[in-house]
Amino acid sequence: MIFRERLLGDLLTFQRGFDITKAEQSPGEVPIVSSSGTSSFHSEAKVSGPGVVIGRKGSLGTVHFLSCDFWPHDTTLWIKDFKGNDPRFLSYFLSTLHLEVFDTGSSNPTLNRNHVHKIKVLAPEPADQHKIAAILSAYDDLIANNQRRIALLGSTAEEIYREWFVRMRFPGAKPVTLEKGLPPGWKHELIGGAFKFFGGATPSKDVARYWTNGDVNWFTPTDITAADGIYLESSRDRCTEDGLADCSANLFPAYCVMMTSRATIGAIGINTEPACTNQGFITCIPNEQYPLTYLYHWLKLAKPHFEMLSGGATFAELTKGTFKRIRILTPDIALVGRYEKLTRPMFDEMESLQKANGKLQSTRDALLPRLISGKLRVDQLNIQAPPSMRADTAPAV
Repeated sequence: MIFRERLLGDLLTFQRGFDITKAEQSPGEVPIVSSSGTSSFHSEAKVSGPGVVIGRKGSLGTVHFLSCDFWPHDTTLWIKDFKGNDPRFLSYFLSTLHLEVFDTGSSNPTLNRNHVHKIKVLAPEPADQHKIAAILSAYDDLIANNQRRIALLGSTAEEIYREWFVRMRFPGAKPVTLEKGLPPGWKHELIGGAFKFFGGATPSKDVARYWTNGDVNWFTPTDITAADGIYLESSRDRCTEDGLADCSANLFPAYCVMMTSRATIGAIGINTEPACTNQGFITCIPNEQYPLTYLYHWLKLAKPHFEMLSGGATFAELTKGTFKRIRILTPDIALVGRYEKLTRPMFDEMESLQKANGKLQSTRDALLPRLISGKLRVDQLNIQAPPSMRADTAPAV
């Protein structure tokens, strides 16, 4: 493989994106790509795909590859001219350059395209670029396919919940006179007597030993809001046994439903290992009457109600005291059990696919710098492009 040193501007030409307000957008399927990714959709495209967009303001250097036509927002730079180089390769290549270090903003982080064009880089020839992109794209295609399957399973389980417990068209349902809007035998139970739930706590961060080599999962709201799926295997922060013993937090078992209760209200996730949380959570423990899948969907659909009941002078908060006085829909226990039996395999499959994606992402991320640097040679390999690359054409300029 031959790598040549050149300026980044010799490989591509960046162009600043186009401003558009929410009021100027009309319904459509064209993604509007901001520095953090697709932010909305519009009826008109500014650039033909495939294309590459990077964050110019705010989230600097974030890289987004678009196979379709798109609208790059004013907060981004997009590649106007690929100069004969492979678009997908350039998207992977740019992700290794840590462009955020070229911030030129005084208050708001900003990338100047003229400065970026002058960066010295080592890059292979287009034929090898295409092979590298094919290898990495194969992983991304598998990840995307798994994400579609996860979304389909999740929407199916939720739709069954809505059909049975919201529209009340469940198996065996008969035209009957409702009692206070509910089928006979159904009721609304106070959460305080329905299932166990815990708040969170945090040991002092000043005690370093509590946070050094810890092995206790300690979830924060960011773990939930930044997650790629509903299952969380581990937390960013990990507490020690001493730290756990020195605070009021509870170590709850695997497969509970963790719900954020401060600032962001109602974001939910399921822990796959025993865990604790900080103060920004209410964690609900499933039981026979309220098993995991039922409890998860009831909490998810009740989010607007939780937000309405939240208060606080500094930030919104749903307190444990308020939470326990909310009433949860309590259908016939046999019907709930039937729902759990039907949908739990869907949840298990989502967990399996999410774990598979984690392994695929780790493998791709380990290969990326080795392929980009030439430590793994591809010039002698006969590599077939994955289906997603076969439709790529050079974008119109």
